[in-house]
Amino acid sequence: MKSIAVIGGGITGVTTAYALARRGFAVTLFEQHRYAAMETSFANGGQLSASNAEVWTHVSTLVKGLRWMFKNDAPLLISPKPSWHKLSWFVEFIANIPHYRENTIETARMAVAAREYLFNWADIEKIDFDLKKAGILHIYRDKKGFDHAGQVSQLLAQGGLPRRPVTPSEMKAIEPTLAGQYYGGYFTDSDATGDIHKFTTGLAAAAERAGVRCLYGQNVTHLRSNGMQAWVTVNNRSGDGGDGVDQHVFDGLVVCAGVASRAFAAQLGDRVNIYPVKGYSITVNLLDAPSQAAAPTVSLLDDETKLVTSRLGVDRLRVAGTAEFNGANKDIRADRIRPLVDWVNQCFPDVNTRQVVPWAGLRPMMPSMMPKVGRGSRANVFYNSGHGHLGWTLSAVTAEMVAAHVAGARR
Repeated sequence: MKSIAVIGGGITGVTTAYALARRGFAVTLFEQHRYAAMETSFANGGQLSASNAEVWTHVSTLVKGLRWMFKNDAPLLISPKPSWHKLSWFVEFIANIPHYRENTIETARMAVAAREYLFNWADIEKIDFDLKKAGILHIYRDKKGFDHAGQVSQLLAQGGLPRRPVTPSEMKAIEPTLAGQYYGGYFTDSDATGDIHKFTTGLAAAAERAGVRCLYGQNVTHLRSNGMQAWVTVNNRSGDGGDGVDQHVFDGLVVCAGVASRAFAAQLGDRVNIYPVKGYSITVNLLDAPSQAAAPTVSLLDDETKLVTSRLGVDRLRVAGTAEFNGANKDIRADRIRPLVDWVNQCFPDVNTRQVVPWAGLRPMMPSMMPKVGRGSRANVFYNSGHGHLGWTLSAVTAEMVAAHVAGARR
């Protein structure tokens, strides 16, 4: 294979295109929006968090989901409205509970490897994305949460990631602006944060310099393969080809289309059981010096509320989290945004939250919580999708993995 189509211009698609171009492939990237990173890669929590590698396939996740089902501001919200897709997904989710330990360890290994690739690419291509290598502090309000974190830390250590317990006084030294009472915390010095949108657009530009043909405004409607050639059918909305249907032919293709990957896989004869799990974020614009001084500089993860923070440059604080199982619904609900603003007011009372920008995106999540990376049923079809809440964290290593699969298939 020499010519490869990459479907999707989010973080996984762009990193995949870049990794393939570095291996000498002629790559064409298709993205439905006018720019890269306009969906789930637009305004996530910003954490490059190997320390958040614990998969969700744990009995406690189901218990919390059932308990919170009718609580609109709950960190995990499962809509009671049934669908065959949702039911099948949760059946597989439950079936993966026995693999919780091994999948957590493997995810940690992948996350540690991923950041080395990502940092190296950013250095090579001189991408400014508000990178801050200040670590991530996990905070716990009770002994139960803290003790569970200790068990998770043992798994992370097996995956090559050390993190250390810290006392409330040590937490205060790490992040002096944090208000409230806490039982303790865990700190991962090696974790980092950054602006996913800035990185993805910067790497997309670098990919184009490396020879990738980025086609934006392209609504891919159908994918087909006979194992030797692959066809990509698009409804051309770019303005340079009218409104007609175009068909492109390649030696192979890689599906990196986020929540749309499931439908594309079905066209190609594969089953990739991705479910769209909605997450929310707010960007607090720190417009005055007192707010800038009162906002955290170290990234946080509050395990009780499932919220994360990232300081993006001097004048932005990103707060993100929650998980909503409600189908492909991207509505921004006020009752889901309010807890994020309230959390900032509680934990950082001197930060002015008058100017807050809300956002919601759909995480593509597999029932195993492990991304689908590798070959499909046809020899020239590959997947790199289903990263769930760790798309930003794992993107660089899964791009390298799928590029290696494609290169191996060429031989």
